[in-house]
Amino acid sequence: MSALTVIFWFQRRCISAILYAYWSSLLLISSFSVTWAQSKLPENVQIHISGQEPLGYAPCEPSIAIDPTNADRIVAGAVLDYVYVSDDAGKSWSRDRLTSKLGVFGDPCIVAGPQGDFYYAHLSDPAGEGWKSDALLDRIVVQHSKPGKSVGQKWSKGSGAGLNGTKDQDKEWLAVSPSGDRVAMCWTEFDHYGSEVAGDSTRILCSTTGRKAKKWSDPVMVSAMAGNCLDGDSTVEGAVPVWMDEVTLGVAWAHGEHIRWNVSEDGGATFRPYEQYIADIVGGWDQVIPGIGRANGMPVTAVARGGVHAGRVYVNWSDQRNGPFDTDVWVIWSDDQGKTWSDPARVNNDPPGKQQFFTWMAVDPVTGHVHVVFYDRRMSERTATHVYVATSKDGGNLFINKRVSETAFVPSEEGFFGDYNNISAYGGRVRPIWTRNEQGVQSIWTALMEEH
Repeated sequence: MSALTVIFWFQRRCISAILYAYWSSLLLISSFSVTWAQSKLPENVQIHISGQEPLGYAPCEPSIAIDPTNADRIVAGAVLDYVYVSDDAGKSWSRDRLTSKLGVFGDPCIVAGPQGDFYYAHLSDPAGEGWKSDALLDRIVVQHSKPGKSVGQKWSKGSGAGLNGTKDQDKEWLAVSPSGDRVAMCWTEFDHYGSEVAGDSTRILCSTTGRKAKKWSDPVMVSAMAGNCLDGDSTVEGAVPVWMDEVTLGVAWAHGEHIRWNVSEDGGATFRPYEQYIADIVGGWDQVIPGIGRANGMPVTAVARGGVHAGRVYVNWSDQRNGPFDTDVWVIWSDDQGKTWSDPARVNNDPPGKQQFFTWMAVDPVTGHVHVVFYDRRMSERTATHVYVATSKDGGNLFINKRVSETAFVPSEEGFFGDYNNISAYGGRVRPIWTRNEQGVQSIWTALMEEH
């Protein structure tokens, strides 16, 4: 090797070393920036904290919806009869109590239509006596709030659906059609809530109404198989409807260790006489979570209106297929209105062995991004609980997990903690809502999340 060759070889090695160091430093800086960005938490806002509550129920089971005509306006609700309104994207909130001649008894479900209408569905209590009254749960009640400056502040008196003798109507969910002209509601009818009598059963029912929600159609049967009345795995529950187009309505619900699915092709007037099995809820939907009085993994259904996967239907739930101490969150999807479904995708991305539970899902109607909120214990060895939101931008295949709660809480099994949380998204604005329970004090929170 000549001297010139040695010099050339040495120069090349030096230049390579310098370039390697340069690119390594850039990679390190980039990695640090990503890590820092992921660790930055969204601002948390307390909406309500428990005090003197009606009938002794602390606020829980929150529901939330962003106004599609003005994303700064957000309406939320919580047990038993609370309604909250924000006109500054969730930074501050007013609070009021919902009233109806038919009574307001929890299970709040709030949705917004594309024209700015809001709907608040809840259980009935016409006598105002709670469980002391035989008339409790005699129907499902929906109240409508017109678009405009007073939306969320002024509500209709309420219209009822499902009145059927002495049967109990429970666990209702709403969906608004793409045009905003039709509203569908599905729920569980009990022959008698909590009955152990042989022959008493539950079924999934559905009813529809127009934009003003003044009169509901006669309920039609959705489920082909009946469940029992014990409010457990063998009861049919969790029927969240979704309008796949203006006339095609899909419904998923839980029964035992299975998720069932049915479709109406005539706007909810009739459903197929059979139901379709689409996924397993291994271990059942009635789940045991340490520190929680009761918990469930019932399915949530949503559809993409926009984005590259427009028309895709998603179903989200949690189950214990990996063991009772490793509850996980799952999503499946369909591109043919429920005829076929994907394999389940695991939403939480932590190592095995931790609990993720009380999941809810929203699909941004503008971007098509899927957002899933859930309680999470990946940072704790015991029952300290955080809140996470997982987001998928590729149609439900890969989820990026982000902690959104600033601090954890340690729940108490005493008192009623509720059965669900909620989340809403519009145009990159994402608002999860959840119940926090600390030393017996319950509060309702949101996080100010924005996609960029």
